[in-house]
Amino acid sequence: MAVYEHDVLVIGAGLAGMRAAIAAQEMGADVAMISKVHPVRSHSNAAQGGINGPGVGEDGGPWEEHAFETTKASDYLGDQDAIEILAKEGGREVLQTEHWGVVYSRKEDGRMAVRRFGGMGKARTFFVGAITGQAILHVLYEQLMKPAIHNAMRNYEEWFVTSLIVDDGQCRGCVAMNIRTGELHAITAKATVIATGGLGRVYEPSTNALICTGDGISLAYRAGAPIMDMEMVQIHPTTLKGSGVLITEGARGEGAYLLNKDGERFMEKYAPNLMELASRDVVSRAEQMEIDEGRGVDDCVFLDMRHLGEKLIRERLEEIYEIARDLVNIDIATELLPIRPGVHYIMGGVKTDIDGVTPMPGLYSAGEAACVSVHGANRVGANSLLDTLVFGRRAAEHAVPWIQGQKFRPIPESVVERDRAMIQGVLNRGMNGDRIARIRRDMGESMNTNVGMFRHPDKLNAQLENLRQLRARYDKVGVEDKGKVFNTDILFHIELGYMLDCAEMITKSAIERKESRGAHTRLDYPNRDDENWLKHIVLTKQPDGSEKMSYLPVTITQWQPQERKY
Repeated sequence: MAVYEHDVLVIGAGLAGMRAAIAAQEMGADVAMISKVHPVRSHSNAAQGGINGPGVGEDGGPWEEHAFETTKASDYLGDQDAIEILAKEGGREVLQTEHWGVVYSRKEDGRMAVRRFGGMGKARTFFVGAITGQAILHVLYEQLMKPAIHNAMRNYEEWFVTSLIVDDGQCRGCVAMNIRTGELHAITAKATVIATGGLGRVYEPSTNALICTGDGISLAYRAGAPIMDMEMVQIHPTTLKGSGVLITEGARGEGAYLLNKDGERFMEKYAPNLMELASRDVVSRAEQMEIDEGRGVDDCVFLDMRHLGEKLIRERLEEIYEIARDLVNIDIATELLPIRPGVHYIMGGVKTDIDGVTPMPGLYSAGEAACVSVHGANRVGANSLLDTLVFGRRAAEHAVPWIQGQKFRPIPESVVERDRAMIQGVLNRGMNGDRIARIRRDMGESMNTNVGMFRHPDKLNAQLENLRQLRARYDKVGVEDKGKVFNTDILFHIELGYMLDCAEMITKSAIERKESRGAHTRLDYPNRDDENWLKHIVLTKQPDGSEKMSYLPVTITQWQPQERKY
């Protein structure tokens, strides 16, 4: 067993992880970053439409406007101290990426162009066509490749984390597998930052990549860190029929319409002021109601971009043009695009404060894996990229001073042996006719059916029983590949365990929250209940293996809860 030591270990190499690594390295720490895929394959690639830029010139607008709109969209479950930080510091991060080399789309006068996103009262979203996440991700990776950083920082590329190391109540790094050899090693750290992204593949279909399996959230939960607001799963209004591929909100920001089968622009009924650019939960529910009431076609409605013209589409929505052509053989310049609501983002995650600090000493989190809570019950479009940059940096800025005086401790072989025995136990199982992929599919489809947009106690309780049965199947299923080198079978098996953890937390929290708020719609409790449920739900695994459910108040600074109208 090899043991590696670093001041700061960042788990995850998307935008939150890269931003944390850059900041920690610039502060003089010995930094390592670990990722199960090459960094530029991280799911931050998939963010299409843009990044909000409060305070960036006249177009960004005052930070207070952005903070209020974020609070309102969160259905007042967002912690306003965190939201204010996002809005105050977000513009600085956008400009930093521009200075590093992100080539944002421009107006004719050369200034950065903006488009309007849902829930926003004005256009304040900066963008790079429909590949904003990809553009920022590659530029941050370029920063990491600069000799001053690259030569000093260890990048554990294609390593897979199997557990966190916790000693005397403090996180001291992780156990990880080198995928290329199959060997397990201990990577110790004075501070560990979980930046592993979301868990969208707990549901099928989903806009998320296949790698979005809730690894970091489950790892933190198993280690005893609190997990918050897991019932808040965002449904995106526009995902492609069949595959669930994301169709950026930027299309509606450029002026695309939503139509039902009768050609009616139905958002006039649900959000007469902002129409298609109401908050995502409002638009998604409206679409589903149209479908459920028979005004859709094959569980879909339509996105109409024909009036935008091919020139604008090819300039600003090129990726969507290509996706529609390649996947469903539709020319969006002349034809309607069939879309439906689909799972997109988790607002919940590892409970942190405004500096990414968790209640477990030595453990930090940032990005979609974390719950600051800046998104509350519903995330504003184009705030996810902003979240990764602001709170990735802040986590590093807190961690580096905190590690001063911290010392490495010897790591016993038993820490790694436990995970090695777990993996060997799976390898030793015979094939029983079941498959990891089949269990994963059954989990995802049942989560979509029973813990989707509209939630009912009968379905929620049925899903909890489904998950118990799926867990029993998981505990017995074997893998075909018994080798060590790039054994993706064993990786998929471990990922499925992470997803089942997350699915159970989502379902239990959805059963507990007896109201409708943001993305959480209970058919038996159709109204928001601020008197009883203006609070966060927190799940914590106890040392004896039991689970504790507790509550935390929502932080309110400026804006008292009021009825949301769009």
